[in-house]
Amino acid sequence: MMKQPLVQMRGIVKKFPGVVANDHVDLDLFAGEIHALLGENGSGKSTIMSILAGLYKPDAGEILVDGAPADFGSPRDAIDAGIGMVHQHFKLVEPFTVAQNIQLSERDGAFLLSDAAIRQEIKAFETRFGLAVDPDAPVWQLSVGEKQRVEIVRMLYRGSRVLILDEPTAVLTPQETAELFVNMKKMAAAGCAVVFITHKMNEVQEVADRVTVLRGGKVSGTMLCRDVHAQELVWLMVGREIVLNAERCASGQCGGEILSMKNVSALNDSGRPGLSDLALSLRAGQIFGIAGVAGNGQKELAEVLTGLRRTETGSIQFLGENVTGMSPSELIARGISYVPEDRLGMGLVPSLDAVENMLLKSYTHPEYSHGWLINRKAAEAKTAAVVQQYNVKLAGLSQPVRSMSGGNLQKLLLAREISEHPKLIIVVYPARGLDVGATESIHKLLMELRDQGAAILLVSEDLDELMKLSDRVGVMFGGQIVGNFPIEEVDLEEVGLLMMGLFRPKEERIHGDGR
Repeated sequence: MMKQPLVQMRGIVKKFPGVVANDHVDLDLFAGEIHALLGENGSGKSTIMSILAGLYKPDAGEILVDGAPADFGSPRDAIDAGIGMVHQHFKLVEPFTVAQNIQLSERDGAFLLSDAAIRQEIKAFETRFGLAVDPDAPVWQLSVGEKQRVEIVRMLYRGSRVLILDEPTAVLTPQETAELFVNMKKMAAAGCAVVFITHKMNEVQEVADRVTVLRGGKVSGTMLCRDVHAQELVWLMVGREIVLNAERCASGQCGGEILSMKNVSALNDSGRPGLSDLALSLRAGQIFGIAGVAGNGQKELAEVLTGLRRTETGSIQFLGENVTGMSPSELIARGISYVPEDRLGMGLVPSLDAVENMLLKSYTHPEYSHGWLINRKAAEAKTAAVVQQYNVKLAGLSQPVRSMSGGNLQKLLLAREISEHPKLIIVVYPARGLDVGATESIHKLLMELRDQGAAILLVSEDLDELMKLSDRVGVMFGGQIVGNFPIEEVDLEEVGLLMMGLFRPKEERIHGDGR
């Protein structure tokens, strides 16, 4: 006989202007069970979880916790009921340290808190769950992956009984992912209800007990994971077939060398070595994938190539020209584009509308500006054309982009960069937090750009994504490329070991010509 759910959501309805985000959604979460939640961006999964976390109030329906009605007027009410959520866009105080952010979760509201006790708790979570974070590091210095770890630790620290994890494996190696799955099962075994939001079919079937799929704001299915196949889940999510493999350029068919980096070193935000004697070559019409756990130099590599970080030693050649030390505007003018990991912070300005965000790099172009004045009509026409071409869904050209879904934000950002016709584009975690449908759209854009002859440096911690798109894969560890493989020679187990710093001598790791 089925036990009573820890959380019951019955007939939940939530409407926004012009949109029914949740249409009579039912959801049961059981203690001791890992429940996967799937759905495209805009399907309502973030909304239903935000209602459970106290961020939104439903327009209709009810929530029961331990069989008793619950009315969450704020996130604090949900926290007090034992519900914790790691959001796609993190809720951390950037100037504070990791320890200070975790202290903000202190449930008793004490004014003075023990640093020693906080550190002991952080260390305990690192030992138990493998979530290594530096208690003294300011949050603004952390990568997106490291910030995610802080959010997970903070949720665990406040003793949540319902743990909502949004893409928690995105920054982990295969070995670390397997370890996290073991610990998720430990949390469930301890009596927690774990909600696991992911878009990787293999993860659902590997770790989840039950799965609920949302499409168009409605539940399209809830079932035991052992009873469903991956293709069925994809169909329930998007209602169409998804291309699972990409065509790559054959060896020798890529164009000439676009980028050459030799002996490049740079410092990180803490003033320590971020890149160390790094070498890299990238050719036209080639996607070079960079694998690695967050914090191993990926951020520094991207910022050195875009002029946002100073090169300490070494040289960077772009189309035969030495561009070492050039400013971002000089590199943009030469045809280098950048899609950063933080799409709604560094990539786009959330309070500006789509037109203004499209103008951020091109407002000085004669077609948009006349002296100090911006030709708004021309900018609107260009933005409307780009939005239509790349199928970006938004409420209106004049609406702040912060209201857009993650997938559409990423498409808008990529559309802006691609419309500049770059010769080299650096793309960092392009599908992080996106569903399978949005991910397919982003991948298609990248493949179309590659087919037009652009060189693409793809930084990702999703090995499935790298295997699907890349022509070559380089593995970063400690600010260096410790392995460089043509895609047909990639061994996932070896890549995972390299990501953890377990590698053989260099001459045994470099395969092919490295180009």
